[in-house]
Amino acid sequence: MTIKSALLVDDSKVARFALSKLLEKIDLDVSMAGSAEEALDYLNTHTVPDVIFMDHLMPGMNGVDAARVIKSNPATAAIPIIMCTSKKSEEFIDEARDYGIYNVLTKPPHAEGVNNLLQQLSIDVINGNLPQPRLDLLSEAANKSVAEETSTIAASTQPKEIRSADTAEIGALPSDMIEQIARSSVKTHINNRLHELLGNLFDEQYDHLKRILDDSKSEQDEQLNRIVGEFTNRLAERTQAVKDEIAAEVALAISGQLTEFKSEVLQSLTSQGLSGNQMEELKDHMTSVQSIDTEFWQTLQSEAIQQAHDISRETAEDIAQRTIDLYIQNQRAQSNKYYVIALATSIGVFAAGILSLSGIL
Repeated sequence: MTIKSALLVDDSKVARFALSKLLEKIDLDVSMAGSAEEALDYLNTHTVPDVIFMDHLMPGMNGVDAARVIKSNPATAAIPIIMCTSKKSEEFIDEARDYGIYNVLTKPPHAEGVNNLLQQLSIDVINGNLPQPRLDLLSEAANKSVAEETSTIAASTQPKEIRSADTAEIGALPSDMIEQIARSSVKTHINNRLHELLGNLFDEQYDHLKRILDDSKSEQDEQLNRIVGEFTNRLAERTQAVKDEIAAEVALAISGQLTEFKSEVLQSLTSQGLSGNQMEELKDHMTSVQSIDTEFWQTLQSEAIQQAHDISRETAEDIAQRTIDLYIQNQRAQSNKYYVIALATSIGVFAAGILSLSGIL
C-alpha cells in the first residue's frame, strides 16, 4: 500500500480516537488535529500526509471549506481528502468531488470499509485517477475570501458619519425582521454553545473511561501475574513430588527383581555342584553384570522420569493457558459493560440538553 501516513481532522476526541485505532491496525502513521484551522497550520509546518480524513461539520471552518483551501494551495492540492460525515448522500458525494474530495466515509467508520477505501485509494494514486477540483469553484472561493477581507478593511476605515448612517438605516428595519434576526442569532449561538458543551462532556467521559480501563488493565495484569506465579509454584512442587515418587518406585522394583534373580541363580548353581573357586568367579561375574544392569536401569529410570515430567508440564501449561484465556474473557466482558454504561449516560445527557433547548426556543 502506498498510503503510509494520515491526518485526522475532527473536533471530537472520541471520533479521532476511534478512527486512529482503525488506521493504526493497518500500520499507518497517524497525526491528529482538533479543527480545520489547526489542520491548515499543521500542513504549513509539517510534512504533508498521504491522506487527510476531514470531518464535515466542525465549529468555525467546516470540512468542505477546509478542503477548498487545501486544494487551492499548490503545496497541498495533491493530498487526497476523505470527508467523514454521518449524512452520506449521492448529492453530497457529487458536490464533494467538485471540490476535489476523493470520497465520503460514513460515521461511525468500520474497519472493513476503511480498509477497502484505502486499498482503492492506493490503486487510484498509482493510476493517477484522483478527482480534480473545478477551477471555477476554487476561483469563487478565492474571490470570496478576498472580498471578505476587503469588506472588513473598508468597514474599519469608513468615516464615523457613514457608519452612523448605516446604523440608523438598520434601525429602520421592521420589528418582525429584527425579531427574526435576533431569534436566528440566539438559536445559532445556543446551538454552537450546545455543541461545545456536549463535545466537552464526551471528551471528559472519554478521559474518565480511559482512566478506568487503564486502571482495570493494571489490576488485571497484577492479578494475572499473581495467578501465574502461584500456579507455577504449585506445578513445580507437584512435578517434583511425582518425580521423587516415580524414582523411588522404580528403584525399589529394580532392587527387588535383582535380589530375586540373584537368589535364584545361586540356588541353581549350588544344586549343580560347582566348586568354591568357580562359585567365587561366578559371584564376581554376577557382581559386574549387576553393576551393568544397575546402570542400564538407572538410565531407563531417568528417561521415564523425564517423560513423566514433560507430560506433567505440557498438561499444566495447557490448563494454565485455558485458565488465563477464561480470566481475560471475563475481564473484557466487565470492561465492555463499563463502556456501555458510560455511553448510555452520555446519550441521556445529550437528550436532556436537546429537550431543554426545545423548551426554551
